Amino acid sequence: MSGIQGTRTYPGAGDTSDLKYPLGTRLREALTEARFHQLFGGEEQEPELPAERRFPRLFGLWRLRARACSGTGAWRLLQALLPPLHWLPHYRWRAWLLGDAVAGVTVGIVHVPQGMAFALLASVPPVFGLYTSFFPVLIYSLLGTGRHLSTGTFAILSLMTGSAVERLVPEPLVGNLSGTEKEQLDAQRVGVAAAVAFGSGALMTLAAVLTALPRSSPAELTISALSLALLVPVKELNVRFRDRLPTPIPGEVVMVLLASVLCFTSSLDTRYHVQIVGLLPGGFPQPLLPNLAELPRILADSLPIALVTFAVSASLASIYADKYSYTIDSNQELLAHGASNLISSLFSCFPNSATLATTSLLVDAGGKTQLAGLFSCIVVLSVLLWLGPFFYYLPKAVLACINISSMRQMFFQMQELPQLWHISRVDFAVWMVTWVAVVTLNVDLGLAVGVVFSMMTVVCRTQRVQCLALGQAEGTELYRPLRGSHKLLQVPGLCILSYPTPLYFGTRGQFRRNLEWHLGLGEGEKETSKPDGPTVAVAEPVRVVVLDFSGVTFADAAGAREVVQLASRCRDARIHLLLAQCNASVLGTLTRAGLLDRVTPDQLFVSVQDAAAYALGSLVRGSSTRSESQEALGCGK
Repeated sequence: MSGIQGTRTYPGAGDTSDLKYPLGTRLREALTEARFHQLFGGEEQEPELPAERRFPRLFGLWRLRARACSGTGAWRLLQALLPPLHWLPHYRWRAWLLGDAVAGVTVGIVHVPQGMAFALLASVPPVFGLYTSFFPVLIYSLLGTGRHLSTGTFAILSLMTGSAVERLVPEPLVGNLSGTEKEQLDAQRVGVAAAVAFGSGALMTLAAVLTALPRSSPAELTISALSLALLVPVKELNVRFRDRLPTPIPGEVVMVLLASVLCFTSSLDTRYHVQIVGLLPGGFPQPLLPNLAELPRILADSLPIALVTFAVSASLASIYADKYSYTIDSNQELLAHGASNLISSLFSCFPNSATLATTSLLVDAGGKTQLAGLFSCIVVLSVLLWLGPFFYYLPKAVLACINISSMRQMFFQMQELPQLWHISRVDFAVWMVTWVAVVTLNVDLGLAVGVVFSMMTVVCRTQRVQCLALGQAEGTELYRPLRGSHKLLQVPGLCILSYPTPLYFGTRGQFRRNLEWHLGLGEGEKETSKPDGPTVAVAEPVRVVVLDFSGVTFADAAGAREVVQLASRCRDARIHLLLAQCNASVLGTLTRAGLLDRVTPDQLFVSVQDAAAYALGSLVRGSSTRSESQEALGCGK
C-alpha cells in the first residue's frame, strides 16, 4: 500500500551481508497487530475491568439493548421464531403450489403405512404411529427452516424407543390377555414412549428373530415372503429409475391395499390366526402430560435419541440446503425438532426426526417448501378421522415387511466401505467400531462407543502433529515448509515455525518438545535428538524465532501457560520471540495468561511475512554491529 510509510528495499548485491534476499524487492513496513489496527482500524479488545465495576457495566449494556428494542426488532425476532412469516409472503403460488401439493400428498400416503409399521418397532399400537406422522410434521412445518425436509417416524429412533419400552414395560409372561389388560399394557407402553419423546425425544439382535421363527405362523410367513417379493423390487426400481419416474411407485400403498383385501376376503384372521391391525380409534387422543415419573429412568435412553435426532435432521437439512442454494438456521432447527418432540409427546407420540426416505420422496415428487408438510398432514388427518376402518384387516406382517424394506439401505451402506477406506482410514475405523458395538451391544451403547472412539481419534491426531520449519521461496514473500527442499532459503540465526493444531492440555507436551528441539533449549547445545528422528547437529544458535499461529484455532489455559513459559525461556536464552497471525480468541487467551508480561506488543505481527521481514532487519543490524565490534577489537590488539 503506497500510503504506508517505511517502505524500503532489502539489501542489494553490493551490500555487506551474509543473508540472502530477493534483490531489489521493495517491501512495506512490517506490520504489528497494534500498527495494523492503527492504520486500518479493527476491533480492539476491551480492557479487563476491576471486579467491582463489572456488574454495573453488564447492567448498563442490558439497559442499552433494552432501549434499542423496537417494533422492527421484535418483528425480526418473530420471523426468526416462526419461519413461515418470512418465506410465506415470498411464496410463488403458481410455480410452487402444485409441486408442494403433489409432494405432500405423496409423502402423506407413504406416512400412513410407514407410521403404523414403525409404531410396531416402538412397541406401541399402530395408531400412535399415525399420531407421530401428523403432529411432528405439522409443528416442523411451522418452526423448521429446511424447505425440503420431511419429518415423522424414523426406524432407528423407533428401535431405540422400543428398546426402552420393552425394558421398562415388559410383556407379561401370561400369553392370553383380556381386553382390559391389553389396553392397560398398551397405555403403559405408550406412556413410556411419550416420556422418552418428552425427555428428548432396539434392540437389534438377529438372535431374537431366529429364535422366534419356530413359533411363527405359516400363514404370516407366507404373507411376509410375498410382501417382500413385491416391496424390494419396487424399492429397487424407484432407486434405479429415479430420474425417469415422474413420482416414485407407491409400493407400500399397493401392498397395504392388496393385503387388506386378501385378508378380508379369505378371513385369514379367523381361519389362520393372522394378526391384524384391528380398529383404529377415530379422531385425536386427549392431550395428556406424559408420565414424568419415568424421566429419571429413561434419561439414559433420551440422550442418545436426542443426539441421533438432531444429527440426522440437521445433516439432511444442510445437504438439501446446499443442493438448492439456501441457508438453514441450526439453532432454529434445534428448537423446531425439540418443540416437535416436546409438544407431540402430549398427544402420545413417540420420538421422531427427519428421514432420508421421505425427504428424498418429497424432493423427487417436486416439493419446494415447508408447505408440502401441511398437505402431508391432510392425508394423515383424513385417515385418522374417516379412513381408519379400511385398515382393520391389514396384517401386521405387512407392516413388519415395510420396516424391513425401509431399512434395507442401512445394510447396503456396507458397499460404501471400500470407498471410505480409500478416502480416510480413520473414518473407516470409526464406522467399523460403531457397527460392531451396535451389533454386539445395543443401539444406545453402540452409538456411545462410536462417539467416544471418534473423539479419541481426534485427540490422537492432534497429538501427532509436528512443528513445521518454514523457508522463504527466493524472489518472493512466500514461506513454505522446508521438508528437505533445497530451493527454499534459510537464514542463519532465524527459525520460522508453524504449529498447525490447537494448543491445549493434550498437545502442550508435544509443543514443548518440538520447540526445545528446534530452538536448542534442551540440555545439549550442539547435538540434540529430534522427537521423532535420529540425532542431528545444530548448525548455528537461533537468535530470532517466528511462531506462525495461523493453524492454532484455539488454546486453553494449559496451552497458553506453555507459550508464556516458552517466552520466558527464550528471553533467558537471548532468543527474540515473535508471534504471527494469532486469531483474536487465541490472542485473548494468551494475554489473560500473562504473555504481555514476557513480550511487548511490538512482537505480535499480523502475518508471517511481516514477522520475518522484521526479523531479517534485526539480524542484519545485529550482524553489522557484531562485525564492527570484532573489527574494533582486532584493531585494539
